[in-house]
Amino acid sequence: MSNNNNTIKLLDREYYKLSSFIHDHYGINLTDAKRVLLESRLQKRLRAAGLTNFKDYVKQVISSKNQEEIINMINVVSTNKTDFFREKSHFDYMSKVLLPEMATKYGKELKVWSAASSTGEEIYTIAMVIEEFMNANSFQFNYSIDGTDISTDVLRKCIRGVYDLADIAPIPNSLKQKYFLRSRDKIRPKVKVVRKLRARANFYRFNLMSSNYPTKGKYDIIFCRNVLIYFDRKTQYEVIKKLCGSLKTGGYLFLGHSESIIGLDLPLQQVTHTGYRKVLSHGNA
Repeated sequence: MSNNNNTIKLLDREYYKLSSFIHDHYGINLTDAKRVLLESRLQKRLRAAGLTNFKDYVKQVISSKNQEEIINMINVVSTNKTDFFREKSHFDYMSKVLLPEMATKYGKELKVWSAASSTGEEIYTIAMVIEEFMNANSFQFNYSIDGTDISTDVLRKCIRGVYDLADIAPIPNSLKQKYFLRSRDKIRPKVKVVRKLRARANFYRFNLMSSNYPTKGKYDIIFCRNVLIYFDRKTQYEVIKKLCGSLKTGGYLFLGHSESIIGLDLPLQQVTHTGYRKVLSHGNA
């Protein structure tokens, strides 16, 4: 069924099946207000599959458990908005408090996880902050940063580390010169993150709804920012609890500035705005 604009309509039955599937398997809470968005974003997927209605698409995705198309659908549905040095106060806290403390108390090993890495700006910002700290303090961390996301599209961009020149506008000029290489294309100038930073990052697909969170060699720092806002409160609690399980005692968790753990029973103590430290006992959240 289509209208004059060749838009395939997403009917009630199929919308609720798709939105329930996405919520149950990926945590994303698609309210009725997101219906038009879902319908619009999936038009290309229907055309690519040669389908003329959502009923057949639902069968292909849900009933047939078509993993390739499920990944394509999640790539389309996911919102991937990020910037270099977004929510800068977290990086200021890292350089002024967190890294000096870890250099003094915990030695040279440092493991970081960007649990909703999007297109990689957060990861490479973290790497720049660590590098600048080491340069300023004549100290060397043996650090690594794991970047995960549900979208394979954005992970490919993370691995390449190539961005539009406009994307690095928030970065101080001194850091741009150190950590980015500029292309020779005058019309569409691009920049590439230097190999030194890219070598510190590891990328793989991960679903925050998974029950198999990494627990071997727990993380010192976890960033999971601006993704929980797409989950309902129960899912938020479950995800943060599992993140805590992947975090060392004394390690740090950073959420997005609009996200909150108020009212949740978690082993976290607030140390800065939406920045928390894992403690031994509950009651500090």
